[in-house]
Amino acid sequence: MLSSLWLLALTILLLILASAFFSSAETALTAASDARMRQLANKGNGRAKIVESLREDREGLIGSILIGNNAVNVLGSALATSVAISLFGEGGLVWATIAMTVLLVVFAEVMPKTYAFTYADSYALRIAPVLQLVVRALSPLSVGIRLLAAQMIRPNPNASGDREEELRGLIELQGNDANADDRERKAMLSSILDLNEISVDAIMTHRGTVSMINADDQVEDILRYVLNSPHTRHPVFSGKSDNIVGVLHVKDLLRAVGEAEAGAILPETVQNIASDAYFIPETTLLFDQLQAFRARREHFAVVVDEYGDFRGIVTLEDILEEIVGDIDDEHDVDLAGLTPQADGSWLVDGNVTIRDLNRTLGWHLPDEDASTLAGLVLFESRTIPSPGQEFRFHDIRFRIVKRKGNRLTTIRLWAN
Repeated sequence: MLSSLWLLALTILLLILASAFFSSAETALTAASDARMRQLANKGNGRAKIVESLREDREGLIGSILIGNNAVNVLGSALATSVAISLFGEGGLVWATIAMTVLLVVFAEVMPKTYAFTYADSYALRIAPVLQLVVRALSPLSVGIRLLAAQMIRPNPNASGDREEELRGLIELQGNDANADDRERKAMLSSILDLNEISVDAIMTHRGTVSMINADDQVEDILRYVLNSPHTRHPVFSGKSDNIVGVLHVKDLLRAVGEAEAGAILPETVQNIASDAYFIPETTLLFDQLQAFRARREHFAVVVDEYGDFRGIVTLEDILEEIVGDIDDEHDVDLAGLTPQADGSWLVDGNVTIRDLNRTLGWHLPDEDASTLAGLVLFESRTIPSPGQEFRFHDIRFRIVKRKGNRLTTIRLWAN
């Protein structure tokens, strides 16, 4: 009799240990780092590959763990009740319930899960081979339960969107209470996700500030112009500024001049030197345009609206700056059209883009309904204001300084 009780007690102990294994395995396989497992798997770590294969079928993994965990818990509780009743009679049922509840909560749930969460990566690697055997053994039951659940629970149609929001949340957490480098990485990662939501019209250089070349000008005059320009590529127009006929690269122009000095004839018109323009619609998303630039090996595109009218230009550097911030070189100049005043205000050209203004001054003016500062004033005021009129939008004070026709050319801004 005594030996059988000891055997039952040993069996109950083993069942509690099995329950602890299942509980800790669930926590470890859930909390282990996907990135670290991928890195180890790429280096040939077999256990990391097992972890990845188990997590590829998360429903099967969790289902098998829950089946095993509940089975050992129920069996352990039944055996403990049997032992308690044999020792204490009917009152033993209460003692068995109390004892098994304490043992299972402390030693089969809290402590194993706490340990597994603290050492998730290393513990997941250690138990991966054993857990793989358990999952394979319990897979028939797991598959049956999953089929039953699939008939009763509808799939989540927003799963992909939730994953993106989860990723954004992880990036947000990464930058909280972090140093400057971590905050910079957070901003870059967030910007990468934003590429699929921002169109080129939000970052393009507006037509009013684009440095363009008239195809009818003499090549010598054009050469002097581009040598004084900080840009290497210039749209070429013929007749009207809307009529873009090509893009002139300074290198091509200098090559033509060099060949002329070597005895060749300098082309009569710049159109013979310029390359074909690459036109894109203003609604193109930045991610799609980045891929297009890579595929075409282009760095420069002319942006047009739905009617085919010239709106501006966008470059590969513009898109990269959306990710990493401003990329300055020895030829870059401060934001053109922005002049600080002695009283703390700013004189701003109306064609300055809101995005550039926000980036330069650290403001948060909205750019959803207008891309330029003049456009924002027109949108918010619902009128074409005259010089001297003042408005206050988004905690910024606006005063119209100059107007040419229906176009607001100069606006004065105060931040308070």
